Amino acid sequence: MKRDPRAITRVAASSAVSVASGLLLYLSFPPRTLWFLAPLSIALLVLVLVRGRGDGPQSKKAGFGYGLLAGLGFFVPLLPWIGVYVGPLPWLALATAESVFTGLFGVLAVVAARTRWWPLALALVWSLVEWARSSFPFGGFPWGRLAFGQPDGWLLPLAGVGGAPLLSFGVALTGTGLAAVAVALLEKRLRGIIVGVSVAASASIVALAVAPMLIGDSHDPDSRTITVAAIQGSVPRLGLDFNAQRRAVLDNHVRETLSLADDVRAGRTPAPDLVVWPENASDIDPLRNADAATEITAASEAVGAPILVGSVLVNDDRTTTNSVIVWDGAAGPGERHDKKIIQPFGEYLPWRSFFRLFSEYADRAGYFVPGTGNGVVHADGIAAGIATCYEVAFDRALNESVRSGAEFIAIPTNNATFGDTEMTYQQLAMSRVRAVEHGRSVVVAATSGVSAIVSPSGAVTQRTELFVPDALVSEIELRHDTTVATDLGAIPEYVLCSLAAIFVIVGVARSRRTIHTTGSVGKFDH
Repeated sequence: MKRDPRAITRVAASSAVSVASGLLLYLSFPPRTLWFLAPLSIALLVLVLVRGRGDGPQSKKAGFGYGLLAGLGFFVPLLPWIGVYVGPLPWLALATAESVFTGLFGVLAVVAARTRWWPLALALVWSLVEWARSSFPFGGFPWGRLAFGQPDGWLLPLAGVGGAPLLSFGVALTGTGLAAVAVALLEKRLRGIIVGVSVAASASIVALAVAPMLIGDSHDPDSRTITVAAIQGSVPRLGLDFNAQRRAVLDNHVRETLSLADDVRAGRTPAPDLVVWPENASDIDPLRNADAATEITAASEAVGAPILVGSVLVNDDRTTTNSVIVWDGAAGPGERHDKKIIQPFGEYLPWRSFFRLFSEYADRAGYFVPGTGNGVVHADGIAAGIATCYEVAFDRALNESVRSGAEFIAIPTNNATFGDTEMTYQQLAMSRVRAVEHGRSVVVAATSGVSAIVSPSGAVTQRTELFVPDALVSEIELRHDTTVATDLGAIPEYVLCSLAAIFVIVGVARSRRTIHTTGSVGKFDH
């Protein structure tokens, strides 16, 4: 059977545009500030899905294929830090697994597109798929959500109203609106152009005009200020063996804290009220090792402030917890946050015996167990909300902390295992979105960088360079008011997902009715 050359050309062109869509989305993410490419990326993919055949939406099989290609174009360049020290297999496997969700978007999009409200429907479907891949499997992997590429974008205020889910939806809606404009131009429909422009502009109008009114005055009358320090001690070596010299890592952070204490005594730096060390600053359990405890106590006494110490604690059953301990020079260890959302295939390995068959690195995955609690620790009357490294990607972690009284947010993180990659900038972008989402100052302390101080508006006021020992000292505001996003919690995402499900169900019903009455899938419904 001879294939139509025009159909082959159309498939090749749609495939190329789908991959280009993914690449554009990747380029919109930090460390670049090309956030405006994200809605253009969505628009290109949507055009392939709703008009790729020339007369209507793609088939569901084609929708999956083009969505998968777009996902690969995005996730393959976004995630190479996964395999920088363990080889390409884990990186490409994760990128492919995440791309399957984009393929799922393609399927659901062509189903939901069979309605005159398709620009809204497809943006909602994007929200539904983001929720799904942020939840499943193994607790999900939220990296690469549209929201996390927008810390410099003008839609950022949406995070203060509906959190990361609403921000992602706003970006997706802008993109589907642009696609609607393109479709209307192709069909020379003035009314369609007006509708498309209105849809594309709606998220910006809400972000620039409505969101500031909902968030209200940025000044909390009950707030007070403190001086906080973030210590970046750096590590003796990068990679999976960065902590082979665990004492050296601890010594580096003690040394940098003692240097800060010298600057304080000399009047070169204001005295901190609280010091934040990064994740894994003390991989020697200070609750079991007297030498480590002595060093940390000495550092706290020298600087005259309690330290939030990122540490690894060994449990009686030989499992471990990734913990942040409040360590006061006079009182010793106090409250602690045990990391609740732990990283599969890193801090623990699901199906270890199975994956051991594919990689020699399987047995190097940790035996960490998740902690409990609300993510808040108190140090000298200061309530700090903690999200350790991977936790910052999950909405529920900091929402619980701030609802439980956190006055500022600390993000202790260890990026030494990912080398000189974009990972640290992608993670810093998440911290900036969280600052706006919850109206809190954020202090990022990283072992090897980038450490940063982030204002409640999402602006980076101070930051370090990679692989350079350093200390950031800044006055930050402790706040007690909450944003609309904090108060609503997961409700906006539930609403978006529920509406998406309704559109999908309606799309399925319309498709079946059309096939039943005409024997074929109907054309695109304007």
